[in-house]
Amino acid sequence: MLADILFHLLARLPLECLYRLGGWGGWLVYWCSPSYRRRLRANLGQGIGAFSPKLLRQAVAEAGRQALEVCWIWLRPLDAVLAKVKAVHGLELVEAARREGCGILFVTPHLGCFELAAHYCAHVGGAPLTVLYRPPHYHALAPLMQAGRMRGSVKTAAADLAGVKQLLKALRAHDMVGILPDQTPRAGEGVWANFFGRPAWTMTLGARLAEVRNVRTIYVWVERLPRGQGYAVRYSAPAEACAGDLAARCAAMNREIERLIRQCPAQYLWAYNRYKRPRGIPAPEAEGAFA
Repeated sequence: MLADILFHLLARLPLECLYRLGGWGGWLVYWCSPSYRRRLRANLGQGIGAFSPKLLRQAVAEAGRQALEVCWIWLRPLDAVLAKVKAVHGLELVEAARREGCGILFVTPHLGCFELAAHYCAHVGGAPLTVLYRPPHYHALAPLMQAGRMRGSVKTAAADLAGVKQLLKALRAHDMVGILPDQTPRAGEGVWANFFGRPAWTMTLGARLAEVRNVRTIYVWVERLPRGQGYAVRYSAPAEACAGDLAARCAAMNREIERLIRQCPAQYLWAYNRYKRPRGIPAPEAEGAFA
């Protein structure tokens, strides 16, 4: 199939070349899609509080790089992918949790090379890592995605009730789980919580999993280094306790994600439709009305 051939051809290129092509591709999509352009500019302005032409240019190019580097991450040998990690910060958090026999909930937003995060966490964690899997809209990519993600000790769980039970079982067995917390959930799976000062329909799964007994929550993101040099993995503990009712815990997780994004706003996926309202969900009461 065409997608398979294209992905394999792109995976043969050095990261530096992929980044160059991805930067151009990011601008091509930006100028060809008015809806994409409006959403990226609006979300970026919401996130940083003021429009920045320089940051916009960086974000457009980084979005293109993120789209193409998945070919390299999924299809290169896993050892070669892991060898591209040139720096690791906060690894002691993972090591301490494993020494204490705890399960680990890794929370990874759409920041930097999030496709690499699961593989590296599984590599250093010394235990199986289970991540939620939602099939892509372009069904031809599903086999490539599954093959690229299910390597080493990484396992996938379907984004349904059975998958959630699989995640709970893994944590109770003191294994590891990874989630992308800034995806828009379906009806019945979220609450309204502020994200950069605007109500966003926020998944409750992360807050629920964090409440499992003897589980450590660790935030992780993978910085894309310039010119294809590789990656820096950054682990951090929550800056505030995830406490209170479910809505308050989800709001606390959103604030943690904001803190990570502020470390490198150019590499966040601003074009994602983070503020959409799923069908059947009542509109939030008012902008800024949530904790």
